[in-house]
Amino acid sequence: MKRILSFLLVSIMMVGLLAACGGETTPTTAPTTAAEPTAAPTTAAEATAVPEATAAATTEATAAPEATTAPATGGDTMAATGDITLWHAYSTGGAEDATLTELIEKAKAAFPDANISVLQVPFDQVFSKFENDVAAAGGPDLLLAPNDSLGDLARKNLLADLDAYKANLTNIAPAGVAGMSVDGKLYGIPESFKAVALYYNKSTIATPPSTTDELLQLVKDGKKLVLNQSAYHNFGFFQAFGASLFTADKACGLVNGGGDALKYLQDLKAAGATFSTDGAQADALFREGQADMIINGPWVLADYQAALSDKLGVAAMPAGPKGPAGPLTGVDGFYVNINSQNVEGAVALAMYLTNTESQKIYTEKAGHVPADVNVVPTDALVLGFSQAASTGYARPQDQELNNFWTPVGDAVTKALDGGEDATKAITDACAAMDTANGK
Repeated sequence: MKRILSFLLVSIMMVGLLAACGGETTPTTAPTTAAEPTAAPTTAAEATAVPEATAAATTEATAAPEATTAPATGGDTMAATGDITLWHAYSTGGAEDATLTELIEKAKAAFPDANISVLQVPFDQVFSKFENDVAAAGGPDLLLAPNDSLGDLARKNLLADLDAYKANLTNIAPAGVAGMSVDGKLYGIPESFKAVALYYNKSTIATPPSTTDELLQLVKDGKKLVLNQSAYHNFGFFQAFGASLFTADKACGLVNGGGDALKYLQDLKAAGATFSTDGAQADALFREGQADMIINGPWVLADYQAALSDKLGVAAMPAGPKGPAGPLTGVDGFYVNINSQNVEGAVALAMYLTNTESQKIYTEKAGHVPADVNVVPTDALVLGFSQAASTGYARPQDQELNNFWTPVGDAVTKALDGGEDATKAITDACAAMDTANGK
């Protein structure tokens, strides 16, 4: 029965995510506390400063190393040996950080011949630091991160080609493998899916809103909604109002429906919703009971649970007049540095940290939506995120996405803070995006 339920969950997710990978699709959003990011936001919570890495200088190099292909080796028989360095950007002291620490300790016990070292890098620095260090012939063996910048890193030849290990991923949902691939080549070992959803306080919201009209009415009736003022967190509303991220030729597709989505955000604000450019402030309002609802990702699930206990509920973002919301859905996983002198050891550790038992621990303790089809979430809150991901828009690895964040982030700011006409704001954003992409 468990296997059947798992199959159904994965099948539902696959329909949404793989359909989103081709043709015209709609956008979605992911976590970040910045209002207008200059690069694609990611799914990690706010990170704190840590000591500088000793691996390599962070100065920009002029040339990237040549691409290499990792050697193949056996699946479950792989053993991590030698020196292995792992970077991650989980928020210090958070549930994800604690879960990874637990799994690393298990890995050290399982692989006594491996010398595993871990470094936490602030999330807003991790991709640039990795890119600079690897281009300068340094960096860690492994990077644990969402697939936000996968396409760029792969095209710059900064990641090892892991195609030889594809046959070892038999328990991973196809959408997970697709999310870790660029141009058909595997560059990462998938761990989980991530998409934002609607958190709500059950003591004040008996039934979560299933439509955008219902959400607006709740706000008009005095319920407190706090939203991160970012293109990422609100991305799901574009699909709900009929907009698509790209047209068939990769031009901006937000003109049709995007203005309606942005106008809806203006209506929410006029009705009393709070839009915050400070993610920590927005979190505090919800945790402390000053807000009844918030849209955020699974990376804060454990923290919200600690604050609200059994009063916490999770539901997919409400559907709009044109269909379900489409939050940007990413895949978290482990990437291998092209400079690694221990590719087999690094892959073996990544395989261990994403095996069925490890993904169960991630699901139970950090609220992750597992990429392993054998891991069936039983927690209602995690199932809420699984539902959100099932209608989400798979984060594309197209270079054109890089020029989405700043123009659309600016449009959100102009509409919500400056009162600019929503349709004009989106039209201008699309024009800027297309100009930057040469469309």
